[in-house]
Parts: sequence; C-alpha cells; structure tokens
Amino acid sequence: MSKPLLAIDIGSSKISVVIAEQKDGMIHIIGSGVAKSQGVRKGTITNIELTARAIRQALSDAKRVAGTVVNRGLISISGAYTRSINSSGIVNIPQQEIGIKEINRVMQTALYNANIPNEYEVLHVLPYNFKVDEQEYIEDPFGMNASRLEVDTHIITTQKSNLSNLKKAVKSAGIEIENVILSGYASAISTLNEDEKELGVCVIDMGASTCDMIVHSGNSIRFNSFLAVGSNHITNDLSMALHTPLHVAEQIKIEYGSLKAPSNELIEIPVIGDENEKHEVSLEIVYNVIQARVQETLMILAKELEKSNLKEQIGAGIILTGGMTKLDGIRELAMAIFDNIPVRIAKPRPVEGDFQPLNDTSFATIMGLLEYGAGSYTQYEIDSSRKMLHKKESAISIEGSGIDSSVEDNYRQEDTVTKKDDLQNSSIQQSMPTMRQEDNQDGLGHKVKKLWHWMTQIF
Repeated sequence: MSKPLLAIDIGSSKISVVIAEQKDGMIHIIGSGVAKSQGVRKGTITNIELTARAIRQALSDAKRVAGTVVNRGLISISGAYTRSINSSGIVNIPQQEIGIKEINRVMQTALYNANIPNEYEVLHVLPYNFKVDEQEYIEDPFGMNASRLEVDTHIITTQKSNLSNLKKAVKSAGIEIENVILSGYASAISTLNEDEKELGVCVIDMGASTCDMIVHSGNSIRFNSFLAVGSNHITNDLSMALHTPLHVAEQIKIEYGSLKAPSNELIEIPVIGDENEKHEVSLEIVYNVIQARVQETLMILAKELEKSNLKEQIGAGIILTGGMTKLDGIRELAMAIFDNIPVRIAKPRPVEGDFQPLNDTSFATIMGLLEYGAGSYTQYEIDSSRKMLHKKESAISIEGSGIDSSVEDNYRQEDTVTKKDDLQNSSIQQSMPTMRQEDNQDGLGHKVKKLWHWMTQIF
C-alpha cells in the first residue's frame, strides 16, 4: 500500500511543492510545482496573504501534474529566530529492560528539564548521547538491561509568533500541517551519507537570502545556526557597484559569476534608470564584488563553527548545498577559509520519478522533507507536535507517556520543580506539597492525580 507524501519548502526566493508516494520503502515523485516567493523576507513570513497565494500557485501546479489531491503535508521552517539549548534527563527502569516507553520517558524528562522561554515553541528534541547505568556513549539503548537511563538532547526551538505566521500562511493555502521541520535539518537528511554522519560533519545550506548551518556528530544534530545572508546579497552588491538594474545584475551573476582567476574582458550592460543607455564594465570588477561578499559570508560561518566547539568532531569535513554553491570556485575558497577542512558540494539524493530539475543543490531542503516523511529522521526524536518518532515503531504521542501537557506547561511557568540534580536525588516528591496546595483550584485536582500516577511509574 502506498503512502502519499506532500512537502512544501517556503524559501526567500521560491516556494517549492512536491507530491510523492512511498511504496515498499521507496519514494516516487509524481508531481512538483515552483512559484516565486512572495511575502517572505530572510526566511520569515512578512505577508501571510501573499505567501499563501504563492503556496497555492505552486500546489496547484504540483496537483495538476500528479493528478491527485494531497492536503496534508510537511513544511520547512527557516533557522531565523530559532534558539537551541542542550538538556539532560534521567529515569529509573523498574522493569530492568529498556523499551520504547522508557526511551520516550527519558526524552520527555529532558524536554521537561529544559529552560525554554514562554515565547518559544519546540521544533525538535534530538538525543545525541545515551547513558545506561554507568556506561556512556550508548548508540541505541533499546532492549538493554539497566536500572537507570540517562540522555543528553539538543533541543531546537523557534519563536511562537514566527511559527504561528508560517502555519497561518500554510493553512490559508488549504493545507493541513503534518509536521514542521527545520530547513537545515531537512537539507542534511537529503545530502549526508552514513559515513559522514558517523565521522561528524557540518552542513551549510546557502540559499537566496539565508544560510542554515547544522553540525551532525554521532547520533544526531549537536549544533545549528543561521545567517541572514545569501546569493541575493551578491545580486544587490553587483547592482550597486555596476549601477545596473537588479535583473541585469542577477543575469551577470549567473552568467559570469566566478571565484576563480578574474578576467579583463569587458561587457556592455544597461544603466539603472535608463536601460536604453549602456556602458562597459570589466569582469574583474564583477569578480571582486562577488569575491568580497562570498568571502565575508564564509568567514562569518567559520566563526559560527568555532563557536560550536565541535570543529574537532567533524571528521568528514563540510558539506555545502543550496543555490549559492553554483558559483564557480566556491569549494576552493571555502577550503581556504575553513583551514583546509575537506569541503564537498552536495546535491540531494535522487529518487524515483522523472523530475530531473529536483536533482539540484537548490532543492536539498524539499527532498529532505520527503525523506523525513518516509522515515529518514534521527534514530529517536520528539517532533514539533510533541510526538516521539522511532524507526522501530510508529509515533508515540506525549499523552502515551502519561504526561499531561497542561500540567507540563504549569510546571514550566511556575518553575516549582528544580532540574536535573533534583531528579537525580528523587526530590520531585518534595515539590508535591506545592501541587497539593493548588489542588483546591478548579480543574487541577485531576491533573495532579495524573502527574502523581506518572511519577510513581518513574520511581
């Protein structure tokens, strides 16, 4: 039986929609559509109505080609306004064997322990290290015998207003949201191989107006960052330096853009404000403008990588993808700026279906969304809808863990329970008097009983 997949990548220059089917573990693309992006600036929604209109246009083209209707999809979200934190969790294992419930429980505990501001919403909870009793660096604790399980997680959050505007635009286009995935994470899924994941790697998606960076080490993402600079900035620089219209500057970038040895050749271009008047410029000027912008961008990204403190853990080097990587010579310049770390320009893995244009660096994110929908997420993950995803089983919802989400929100707002050290000393029970005092308030009694039941299961 085939499973329909719908992926929507909302970028600053284009909005892409792909419809596919998953059958026998394989993805088969049956339709795609691309529309010029509207109402999006530097990765964020600035006009919900215009963005919804562009989504509808791309979706209409994809549906017409596919000959089918899919109204539930996976959506990408830019790294703009994201904030990441690391958090740990620890639980006892009464049954002495670690199953899916125990892994879910320890990850939910790590999420609960995280100090997430009220104005931020969780996108991904990604475990990068498990500890079983006193044994560290466990790749997969599933099925192991133990009395205690610990986890270290990388939690990616975004501003609630940013996420809300994105959801409104998508829903206005008639699409029900299945999941929201960080665009840099999706790009990594479609470009990395297993060896690179094992050795550790940094993936940089260089788009039209943004650059998304993630560092994948061990089992999962360890660091993510965002830069509001992309290839459109090169176009703007060329327009100002050559005093020519933006569309001409874009054409010059595409046709003559190179980071290799400059040429003294002269080209004739129109003047801004009067396209009937033309003047000659040297390609050396074009080279210098592009070189300056790309070099500055890569140097900022190199500093972000240093800030991650994970530079020594990326044995597989750096993966560059995205439309900006089409500039001739960018790989060599990146190697020089990143201290001769190996650099690879990556296209997304090809999938079945006669859609060759999608096999391009500028479509890495949307192809990653399809793979995510087909199950190519990390080994364990809590997604944007607070569900735990696992490759061995179907999604387990937060309700299945016995945690009442409203009580969880109360805890985070009131901050009445201390974090990891208190959990290790089993002092959660000391916070119960506070909860019992609130038990007299309407509606809280039932929630406290559910929470007490959950904690007796843990301890």
